[in-house]
Amino acid sequence: MIVTLLVALCGAVVSFLMSIVMWRVGIRFKLHPEIRDRDVHTRPTPRLGGIAMYTGLLSALLVASQIQYFRIVFFDGNERQIIAILCAATLIVVMGVLDDFFDLDWTTKLIGQVLAAGLLAWLGGLQIDQLPIGGVTMWSTWSSLALTLIVIVVVMNMMNFIDGLDGLVAGIAIIANGAFFLYSYMALQATGSTAYFSLGTLISATMCGVCLGFLPLNWHPARLFMGDAGSLLVGLMFAVASIGVTSSMDPEMFQTPSGYSRAQFAPAFTLLLLPIAIMIVPLLDFGLAVVRRIGAGKSPFSADRKHLHHRLLDMGHSRLHATLIFYAWTAVISVGSLLFFVAEQVVAWSFIGGGLVVCAVATLAPLSHRKRREYRVQAAPVATTTREIAVLDPLDRAGAVPKERSA
Repeated sequence: MIVTLLVALCGAVVSFLMSIVMWRVGIRFKLHPEIRDRDVHTRPTPRLGGIAMYTGLLSALLVASQIQYFRIVFFDGNERQIIAILCAATLIVVMGVLDDFFDLDWTTKLIGQVLAAGLLAWLGGLQIDQLPIGGVTMWSTWSSLALTLIVIVVVMNMMNFIDGLDGLVAGIAIIANGAFFLYSYMALQATGSTAYFSLGTLISATMCGVCLGFLPLNWHPARLFMGDAGSLLVGLMFAVASIGVTSSMDPEMFQTPSGYSRAQFAPAFTLLLLPIAIMIVPLLDFGLAVVRRIGAGKSPFSADRKHLHHRLLDMGHSRLHATLIFYAWTAVISVGSLLFFVAEQVVAWSFIGGGLVVCAVATLAPLSHRKRREYRVQAAPVATTTREIAVLDPLDRAGAVPKERSA
């Protein structure tokens, strides 16, 4: 684990330094697009963070390639896979940067995403050829390819859709990749199947470091945005890590001849649950957006101001509070899923249940506060003189409607 964390640290340092460079370059040459109606920020901000994150990723992978521990990832017949990952990442970042500056139409962006997914699936051989449910294999090579393309494109757009608040995608990516890193590392220790987990472990840890290095400049108030290049890169790498592990491993590897014990069932169950669970917030936002836009007769990729983070702002949350609420939902589900691996099921379910209740209360708090305020305003007597207005407390004074002053 120490070696992997050192690689992640390398990615964090390079990402942080390059983020400062990109921020200064963006400010110096005014490389920031105009503020759009759906944006929540009020000052022009460069969207060059994706380049910094891409540089951090390349640096970390370059360092890892020189370490004997990761030889199975970069050599031993896996060279095409790494080349495909780098080519797909490069294509996505270039397309994302062009979109940030020239606002590409949705068909062009979709074609670019499909090409990147195709590079991974066709050139790199990174395909979902079996599902981790009893080793169920796909019907044909084409069905495997189609499912892989759909999964990669969906995951990329999930991260892109929620990119609307300072630090939101970077923080969720840290939590998600951190949870997946811990799972893949623990499963590696439990099974000894290095071939299954080395790629997922390395990619997850590296993206944790890359996003952690970028977050200081992206934290509220953000000085640098990751743009489409960064959000699509985050989604692409999470898809790579997830597919690399879940498509290659079957829960039966945790099973003994006598069947699953409680300790052995948890890792197999977590394998099925974790990739979906830790991405539940982006998945929910993506699903609602697609249904909403198609229902309105629009393209599912058309932009609007009705994402979950917009709704939280409309409820009365500040931008910082909305971001922290998204973090909390993701963390509760991610940690709860991991607890199935290391603790009794009752502990895991209790943590998830209690955490979701706390998150729900925090999410809905502005609504109850608004109702209390409206009740106080309606219950307060209408002020008729300057003296009566003076005795009202600040909240009631703001809601009172004074009558015309008498002589």
